[in-house]
Amino acid sequence: TCSGTVPMRYRHDKISITDFGGVGDGQTLNTKAFRAAIYRIQHLKRRGGTLLYIPPGVYLTESFNLTSHMTLYLAKGAVIRATRDTWKWPLIAPLPSYGRGRELPGSRYMSFIHGDGVHDVIITGENGTIDGQGDIWWNMWRQRTLQFTRPNLIEFMNSRNIIISNVIFQNSPFWNIHPVYCQNVVIRYVTILAPYDSPNTDGIDPDSCSDVCIEDSYIATGDDMVAVKSGWDEYGIAFGRPSSSITIRRITGSSPFAGIAIGSETSGGVENILAENINLYNIGVGIHVKTNIGRGGFIRNITVSDVYMENARKGIKIAGDVGDHPDDKFNPNALPVVNGITIRRVWGVKVQQPGLIQGLKNSPFTGICLSNINLHGGTPWKCSDVSGTAIVVKPWPCSQFTSTTQ
Repeated sequence: TCSGTVPMRYRHDKISITDFGGVGDGQTLNTKAFRAAIYRIQHLKRRGGTLLYIPPGVYLTESFNLTSHMTLYLAKGAVIRATRDTWKWPLIAPLPSYGRGRELPGSRYMSFIHGDGVHDVIITGENGTIDGQGDIWWNMWRQRTLQFTRPNLIEFMNSRNIIISNVIFQNSPFWNIHPVYCQNVVIRYVTILAPYDSPNTDGIDPDSCSDVCIEDSYIATGDDMVAVKSGWDEYGIAFGRPSSSITIRRITGSSPFAGIAIGSETSGGVENILAENINLYNIGVGIHVKTNIGRGGFIRNITVSDVYMENARKGIKIAGDVGDHPDDKFNPNALPVVNGITIRRVWGVKVQQPGLIQGLKNSPFTGICLSNINLHGGTPWKCSDVSGTAIVVKPWPCSQFTSTTQ
């Protein structure tokens, strides 16, 4: 386990949302209670921090900000539920590494639970639920009536020493858990749920983060289960903050898109990623490394091992033509450099297409190492502008791969 990255803290000082007028009847709006409780934690500064206890019940609230040295603790049967009043949702500035909202130009809606510049924050409990009531947002997206980029369920920006564990996240308006510009983040024992057809409900998206540990979780959503990112085209290149030292381990789930993904926004660079012991069912692409011209940056030292997939459209895809651009100011000559991707011990059942590896003509993907891969059924591999090594791979990949016993 990598969970020792951030030690779990015991807090002597404990308060309950009910002490601040919180009512868990599913009807009363508890925004003032949450904001008052967190204001108290922020300003009283108890030694060792404070635990905010959410007892059983359904607590409807607008979005709120967390503060340092706090634990948000959801009891069994506790639900923190987002209001459906989208017009009351606060707007915040776009991320500098994206240059604009991810979906639409300009600002973006603040995440439901938000932390900016905080440290020593824990979200945990007895598998209580954080419910984004995302369907109202998904429908706005489908009807093209959105004015700004949808809110994430949880976002930490510029933060460190964060733990998210033993909580159920469901029906996020957009991405579920989005740590961005963070260091030392542990996410384990979480369950993330959204309908198979819900748009852009990625599970966990570490973005320009380092030292992240994601373990022992179940993710069944409408988009990538886990996607490592680092900024978008010229804005990500200028911001220049890579994602590095990220471990993803013992994750099970399903998605119409990817199980484990890198990208496609990788302009700050992505390196030193380990994903292992992954179980995927009813998946679009099992392992997906995706980037594009204009991205620049690098993707290097990526290891994915011990993956089981069943009923997949594609087993492995590594491609340089995936994803959209923020605007027309991207530099078409900013080509990503992809080198050093090891994929080993992969077993697939009912895989329609085993693999597609498509580098860029002026920036071929190198050092792609495939070993002990068995992807039953389907069509042959397709490859272009790639070099690497393959050993014990069925069906056999493309001629660009040398066979070796090394």
